[in-house]
Amino acid sequence: MKQIKKIVLTGGPCAGKTTALIRIQEHFSSLGYKVFTVPEVPTMITQSGWNYMTDNKDFYYEGEKVILELQLALEDKIVRMAETCSEPCVVVCDRGAMDISAYIDEAMWQELTESCGTNTEMIRQRYDAVLHLVSAADGAEQYYTTANNAQRYEKADEAGLAIARMLDKKVINAWNGHPRLRVINNSEDFDSKMRRVIEEISNVLELPHAVKDERKYIVAVTDELPECIETDITQTYLVADPGCIMCLRRREWKGKYINTHITKKIVADNKEVMTERQVSNSLYESLLQQADPQRQTIRKHRKCFIWKGQFFELDTYISPIPGLMILETKGMNNHEDVKFPPFLTVVDDVTGNPKYAVHNLAKKNIL
Repeated sequence: MKQIKKIVLTGGPCAGKTTALIRIQEHFSSLGYKVFTVPEVPTMITQSGWNYMTDNKDFYYEGEKVILELQLALEDKIVRMAETCSEPCVVVCDRGAMDISAYIDEAMWQELTESCGTNTEMIRQRYDAVLHLVSAADGAEQYYTTANNAQRYEKADEAGLAIARMLDKKVINAWNGHPRLRVINNSEDFDSKMRRVIEEISNVLELPHAVKDERKYIVAVTDELPECIETDITQTYLVADPGCIMCLRRREWKGKYINTHITKKIVADNKEVMTERQVSNSLYESLLQQADPQRQTIRKHRKCFIWKGQFFELDTYISPIPGLMILETKGMNNHEDVKFPPFLTVVDDVTGNPKYAVHNLAKKNIL
């Protein structure tokens, strides 16, 4: 039975999901893929008569339960259908099951998942990747509208924008812990945002893509950071063939480990193919036996946050260079300005500097 890649397209209100779904279908269909889409289930249930603003607790609970049950069943049936196709397939979900948890309290989420015979970890493992499109309410307010979704209650005023930003962060938090969560910034050019979606799905499908230098800066923190997602990362490079970089990444979040095996290989015309595989704790420990003796293990504390519609990762290195702080933002055009937050001071722009590539920072005796 062939493996069908399943990708979640999610985000806050007015993030561009509808347009992205159209672009995905057009682009990958032209490459010979059969593209299946799972429609947004909460909207279907709301349109059928359920009201999430109800004061009737039993009615509210049953509606959320129907959404979760239908989401899981619909995904499974579409994947089963895709498995009968002879051409390569990809399944794109207009939101995924974890989105539900962003709109209810933790106790209700646990009760709902248990009633469906599942849990948070099992649900995250259903998907090969999660692409979160940042709401236009954060950094692209001039494009925020409610006209294309009659079910939306976050209006295009200051109070509504604040709600939309809050929901955007809740959805990111719901998916945090997935090994392949990618946050798609609000670019100056909306087409650039859509191109980033196509690039990320191309990565999941292991299609070659042009090598890009991500924006990277050495920084100092001068004030308190906003609400952010914090994780501890351990990265170990493995012995690999020439022209190939292979590593193990372990992310610790809320006492749980997420292990990923990553391979990057340069192919013709300065393009690379990247694969990411989630691995069990036992396989992770076994693969550590292949650690590159010429490189040290990287340990760093990561804080992720959104500022003015741009997604940032702030890494504070524990080893091998204690105290080094590197700020990185992804998926930006060469001409696009970084909206640096006021609580950080840029010490040096190291974009494209091979010295600060992580696999080079791991080299022994680098200083």
